[in-house]
Amino acid sequence: MTRQFWNGRPVFITGHTGFKGGWLSLLLKRYGSHVSGYALEPAHENGIFASARIADALAASTIADIRDGAQLKRAMSSAAPEIAFHLAAQPLVRASYNDPVNTYETNVMGTVNFLEAVREVPSVRVAIVVTSDKCYENNESSVPFREDDPMGGSDPYSNSKGCAELVVSAYRRSFFSNSPTRVATVRAGNVIGGGDWATDRLIPDLVRTFTERETLLLRYPNAVRPWQHVLEPLCGYLTLAEYLWNNGGSYPGGWNFGPAREDTRTVLDVVRIAAGLWEKGASWALDKVLNPGEAHHLSLDCSRARSVLGWTPALSLEEALHWTIAWYLGCDDGTTDMRMFTERQIDDYEYRVCSSRREAAIGGQHA
Repeated sequence: MTRQFWNGRPVFITGHTGFKGGWLSLLLKRYGSHVSGYALEPAHENGIFASARIADALAASTIADIRDGAQLKRAMSSAAPEIAFHLAAQPLVRASYNDPVNTYETNVMGTVNFLEAVREVPSVRVAIVVTSDKCYENNESSVPFREDDPMGGSDPYSNSKGCAELVVSAYRRSFFSNSPTRVATVRAGNVIGGGDWATDRLIPDLVRTFTERETLLLRYPNAVRPWQHVLEPLCGYLTLAEYLWNNGGSYPGGWNFGPAREDTRTVLDVVRIAAGLWEKGASWALDKVLNPGEAHHLSLDCSRARSVLGWTPALSLEEALHWTIAWYLGCDDGTTDMRMFTERQIDDYEYRVCSSRREAAIGGQHA
């Protein structure tokens, strides 16, 4: 991705008040984009949106429901974006068991509403729909999922994301195959980073319990997930959007953006590393309460993104956790300017990516 491409470009983001949406909004603002957002009110008063003052970085912000298709079309039409990202979702597995209807309405019909808006706003040249690594039909084979593996999902959340993928596929073939607009889906791993306070996610639960010097209860300590810092997939999404803009219809469809193979690790691995980084006492134990089922093993094959886009992860799991814990500790001390802190992490990440590219280029020359 290049700053020149994004500088001055109008971009529309659904879900901009959420965790990934907030980071994406600030990242694009740092690149000079004119960002317009559409989402519900922020769910957490000390989340990334409020803590990093994301609202100040936006050209426009519409607080509304993704299930309101008419309002979404008006907001997108007013913004006249050239690139649109769809992140608005009900993002939690356990919440999908408690309210499956809202999960399907938000994740499936919300995607339909987004694509209908894209169809009616002629300025949009690239549309990226964010789903999940849980969209795949998981047979627990431990083989990393490739983009052409079957969609599925045994719980309402995972299944709704598989359904969203099928919706995008149908719309692409029905309405965008002969259109100048390019539509793709992106599937990331378990994303971590500062400013996420969602209930029943490992890092937010860990921070809450460690802060209160309580014991973290682990539901599935041996579950294997592809852990990655939030900036990794977001920069992948931007790289893909730029690629689709410049290369037309080449490689639309689904794209995986996950960590290096060695960073697909267990929940217990992550907790042990995070506890070692914590400045206070930290303890954990097995949650003996019967919990709703989740997949045991998830991993992604990201060879397409590496070979076609030149995208590759820049942070190890240990580094991603260090950055994440540092963000929460900074937020907790009450004196750190979290907008500046977050922007500094973005700058540090960009420097890391550029350094990796230079090392790769030097290595290629020597070879």
